[in-house]
Amino acid sequence: MNMTGLNKPQSTLLVIALLAVSLNLRPAIAAMGPLTELNLDATHMGSTGIGFVTMLPVFLMGVGAMSVRPLRRALGEKRGIGLGTLAIAVSCAARFWLNDSLGLLVTAAAAGIGIAIVQALAPGFIKRNFPGNTGGAIGLYSTGIVSGAALAAASAAGLADRFGWAVALASWTGPALVASVIWLVASRPAAGDKRARASQGTVATKTITFWSSPRSWSLLVFFGIGTGAFMLVMAWLPPFYVALGQSSETAGYLLAGLTFIEALTALALAAFIRHFPDRRGPLVTCLVLVLAGLACLLTTPVSLAVPAIILLGTGIGILFPLSIIVAVDHVNEPTAAGDFTAFVQGGGYILASFVPLIAGALRDAFADLAQAWLLMAIGIIGLIVLALRYSPDSYLAFRRSLARQETPPG
Repeated sequence: MNMTGLNKPQSTLLVIALLAVSLNLRPAIAAMGPLTELNLDATHMGSTGIGFVTMLPVFLMGVGAMSVRPLRRALGEKRGIGLGTLAIAVSCAARFWLNDSLGLLVTAAAAGIGIAIVQALAPGFIKRNFPGNTGGAIGLYSTGIVSGAALAAASAAGLADRFGWAVALASWTGPALVASVIWLVASRPAAGDKRARASQGTVATKTITFWSSPRSWSLLVFFGIGTGAFMLVMAWLPPFYVALGQSSETAGYLLAGLTFIEALTALALAAFIRHFPDRRGPLVTCLVLVLAGLACLLTTPVSLAVPAIILLGTGIGILFPLSIIVAVDHVNEPTAAGDFTAFVQGGGYILASFVPLIAGALRDAFADLAQAWLLMAIGIIGLIVLALRYSPDSYLAFRRSLARQETPPG
C-alpha cells in the first residue's frame, strides 16, 4: 500500500496498528445485541431503554466527529487516536463493576467518547499517510470495524453463559489495551500532528464551511441512513430471532455471520474499489442487496435467515466503507478531507443513533420489529435515489462550490 516517508516495516506496522484500533470500534455496541434479553431481565430497562444504551455511543460518535477541528488542535491525530483507544479500554473494564442500568449508560457514553475521538481523526490521518490508495486504506480500516463487531457478536452469548453478561461486556478491555500499545509504537514515524497543524495554518485565512452546501447534507443523510441500517441489524437482529424461537447463542451466530460477511466484503472493496472511479454502480448494487435482505426479514425470516444474512452482510459491507470513500472523494486536501468526512460522519452518526432507539420503541409498542425493517427499507429506497446523483463530475462541481463558499475565520 502506497505510503509516504515510511520504510516498508514501518508502513506494515502502521497498517497493523490501524487494524488493531479499528477492531475495537464496535464491540462495546455489538456485544449488546446477543445479550439483550439478559440485560432486560437484569436491569428492567425495557426495549426502549436498551435502544437508548445503543443510541448513546453512536450519538456521541457524531458529536465527536463534528468536533474534529478542536480535537485535532487539542490532541493531534496520532495522540488523539491513541487516547481514544485507551478510553474504549477503560470503559469496557468499567462494565465489570458498573453493570446496572445507570452503569450501562455511563460506560456506553465513555465508550462513545473514545470511539468518537478515533473516528473523527482517523480519516484525515489515513488520507495523509496513504495518499496513493486512500480508498484501499479506508476499506481495510472499515474491515477492522466490522470484524470487531463480528467477533463480539459471536463470542458474547458463550462468554455470558460461562462467566456472566458483565464479563462478556468487559472482555474487550484486553484487545483495546493491546491496540493502544501497538498504536503508540507504530504511529511515531507517521505523518500526523505537525503536518495537520501546518496544513491548518496554510488555510487559516480561508476556513471552509459545509453547512450551506446541499451536497454536504445529501452525503450526511446518505451516511446516516446507511449507518442506521448497520446499527439496526447489530442492535436488534439477535433479539428479533430470539423472539422467533431461536436461542441467544444462535442469534449471536447469525449476527456474527452477517458481520463476518461484512468484513470480507469490505476487504474485497478495498482491493477493487480503485477500478470504479464512478462509485454509483457499487452504491446502487449494495443498496439493492440490503433491500432484498430486509425483504427476507419482513416475509419469511426463519426459513430465509441464511439468504437474509448473506444479502444484508454483503450490502452493508459495501455500503459502510463506500459511504466514507464517496465523502473523501469530494475533497482533495487531507485536512479539509478530514474535516468534511467529520461533518458527514458526525451528522450521519447523530442521525443513525436514533434508529436503534426508534426500533426499541416500536418493539415495546408492537412486540415486533417488522415496522422497523419496513421503515429502513423505505430509507434504503431513498438512498438509491441519492446514489444516482453521485457522479464524478458532481465531485468537481462540489469542489468549485466550496471554493466559492470559503470565508475568513471569525
